[in-house]
Amino acid sequence: MQQLKNQSRTQTLFAVLLASLVALVGLIAAAPASHADTTICDQFGSTTIQGRYVVQNNRWGTSATQCITVTDSGFRIAQADGSVPTNGAPKSYPSVYNGCHYTNCSPGTNLPAQLSSISSAPTGISYNYVSGAAYDAAYDIWLDPTPRTDGVNRTEIMIWFNRVGSVQPVGSPIGSATVAGRQWEVWSGNNGSNDVLSFVAPSAIDSWNFDVMDFARQAVSRGLAQTSWYLTSVQAGFEPWQNGAGLAVTSFSSTVNLGGGTGGGTGGSSGSSACKVAYATNVWQGGFTADVTVTNAGSSPVDAWKLGFTLPAGQKVTSAWSAEISPASGAVTAGGLAYNASIAPGGQVAFGFQGTYDGAFAKPSAFTLNGTSCTTA
Repeated sequence: MQQLKNQSRTQTLFAVLLASLVALVGLIAAAPASHADTTICDQFGSTTIQGRYVVQNNRWGTSATQCITVTDSGFRIAQADGSVPTNGAPKSYPSVYNGCHYTNCSPGTNLPAQLSSISSAPTGISYNYVSGAAYDAAYDIWLDPTPRTDGVNRTEIMIWFNRVGSVQPVGSPIGSATVAGRQWEVWSGNNGSNDVLSFVAPSAIDSWNFDVMDFARQAVSRGLAQTSWYLTSVQAGFEPWQNGAGLAVTSFSSTVNLGGGTGGGTGGSSGSSACKVAYATNVWQGGFTADVTVTNAGSSPVDAWKLGFTLPAGQKVTSAWSAEISPASGAVTAGGLAYNASIAPGGQVAFGFQGTYDGAFAKPSAFTLNGTSCTTA
């Protein structure tokens, strides 16, 4: 009898364990799969990110393999075989863009848009660089007399954030200029199919927020475009000549505001063309806090607000309150939390953060709210 009782207990325990195992397997099966980065090796393969930008492999100058790994916020060159002479054209232009490129238009874009209709075109980027390669890191901004979405445009504006190795832009240097608050070496030329106006930074820029229209106006003033022409795309990536594996765009944003400055904002429907930012700081040796107040001066709510700005070199965010801020340095974005994700017309939202700094302390020079440029109070 005792043996039967023991056997019964064993069977009961086994049944309980089996039921628990089945339940656990069910939970694992029901759990959502984690997002996997996408790898593209096709010569002109592309995909979309954030529901608003296109990322493209764009290998056009070599038959050697090139693969990019696309993330939620940009891409990384995973494989970059082959090389081409540095006194000629690069082997590719892996990039992320807003607008239209050879009939492939990014979701929801309002490009092409006539230059005269654009009030501002704020954009921002963060790059990761590597050594042991020959390349440039550059924006590619295309202008054309017609609102075309295919083929080669008439004028190409390049903004070189960095160059490594004995590479140079199309044409020859024609002087220097201050554009969007920075000093640039200016090059001009023609590659046989379009005019090219290039702005080369004297030293590497890791991240930056700026207005594309500042450079478009340079093209107009130099006779390489007219205000009746169209902006067709805003692209950012790398032109490698030799190697290039490991180069990465870690964040990218681009918005084109039409008419009175209204335009689709990142992460929500802004409907607002006006915003103000107050940026108050408390600074001590090697550290600081910033208290930021954002005012919606427009007539519509700003939902899922995102405030973009660039921390001066040497500054790094260590903690934040009433907002999420990423990345920790360079071109950063602050976003609201569940309880303060919308700013009513005439309303305000306040947040703050603590950080460290090296060298002389400075404040950010410009802010954008959901892609719209703000004034500073």
